[in-house]
Amino acid sequence: MEVLDGFERSSIEKAVESLRKGDVVAFPTETVYGLGADVENPYAVAKIFEIKKRPKFDPLIVHISDKEWVFRIADLVPPEATKLIDRFWPGPLTLILKKKDNIPGIVTAGLGTVGIRMPSHPVAHDLIKSFNGPIAAPSANPFGYMSPTKAHHVAKLLGENVPLILDGGESACSFGLESTIVSFRDGRVYVHRHGAISFEELSRVARQVCEKEAAGVCESPGQLPYHYAPGRPLKIVDSADEIEIAKSSFLAFTTADKNPPSKYVKVLSPRGDMREAAANFFASLIELDREDVDIIYAERMPEKGLGKAIMERLKKASKKYSI
Repeated sequence: MEVLDGFERSSIEKAVESLRKGDVVAFPTETVYGLGADVENPYAVAKIFEIKKRPKFDPLIVHISDKEWVFRIADLVPPEATKLIDRFWPGPLTLILKKKDNIPGIVTAGLGTVGIRMPSHPVAHDLIKSFNGPIAAPSANPFGYMSPTKAHHVAKLLGENVPLILDGGESACSFGLESTIVSFRDGRVYVHRHGAISFEELSRVARQVCEKEAAGVCESPGQLPYHYAPGRPLKIVDSADEIEIAKSSFLAFTTADKNPPSKYVKVLSPRGDMREAAANFFASLIELDREDVDIIYAERMPEKGLGKAIMERLKKASKKYSI
């Protein structure tokens, strides 16, 4: 496994060469690190599923570097999608659109739709543009675990299974949460996964934004009953007063009124800033997932704006174990 500076031209060239050979490459985006492969090479895409131990029914997101590329992948782009593209691309928004036949079924879990987004991180943009083709990429972590926001997280979680990691620096993933995922029907925008673009932000651009009701099939990433889970059980609490086990970690939204009894404590945002909390979320949770603790407590936060996306992840993480 090599970890290379993603801002170096030679690193991008080596990564492009790896993708063209059918290998996978981990790279930073403004959300989290992705594990990428050539979208039109089903054998390369299969490696993503093998490395992550990801079920084949969970579709991947296709990353592009030019807005016009959407027409190479999608068969239909409705007016509401165009509005969101103009406002939020490049950026952390994934659109589920009807796919063209050139996208292999393994990418879309056999569905007739495909998730597409255009990342804004300069390393991701440079990689995709230099490769001159779309890259399929879920988060660079074992399936169901928390998403990595630093290169050393990827190295720790996936190890030698990933031959090349492009390092975007300590503050690479500025949003710290995965992209928001939406689909379109009858002039409405349906949110499948809350993420770095809030429900409120979408509502200021689209006429009707709705919560997507649970479907019988997995239409987008992050829709399983539990996801984003640490190795230790996680329990959501309203305050540090509810901590019962000292051999624990505590993920606080803001600074606690008193010193919590937990062994390890991480504060997402001392000033209560939701953007800062989101940027620190996964990195803090990964650091709190330690072998010498029995449980992780996570402080509940307001479910508005990015707080809704954070709480969506905490709720899914808490369902993995019975506490």
